Amino acid sequence: MPLTPEDMLAIHELYARYNHAVDSGDADAWAATFTADAEFRTNLDTSFKGTAELRAFATRLATRLDARHWNNNLIVEPAPGGAKAVCYLLLVRPGRPGVLAEAGATGIYRDELVKGIDGWRFKSRYATIEGEVPMKR
Repeated sequence: MPLTPEDMLAIHELYARYNHAVDSGDADAWAATFTADAEFRTNLDTSFKGTAELRAFATRLATRLDARHWNNNLIVEPAPGGAKAVCYLLLVRPGRPGVLAEAGATGIYRDELVKGIDGWRFKSRYATIEGEVPMKR
């Protein structure tokens, strides 16, 4: 089933809401970008499944992460049950007066997306992280 322009716009907004939520420390908003039974995994041997685990992970991350998430080169394709997507990830440590912003880790997200009554959500998200994740100093 082809994706409509409205679907594509909603999926792009999902990625933006994910990034803004995690960067602002809003664990509830971040967990809400996933389905209730979703799984988030990384190549760093982390895995979280379901809303409670996702929310707890985002809460811990908010106290440690010092970065802004940037996604680019998003490719979305229809897939059975929804869509699959891939995009690049760049973590940037924000600048402050007298200190330039710094590039942190890069990576790739590989995602399975589903559309429910509440819109598009991540069903599974696998993050391949390359380099050091900027943590608070």
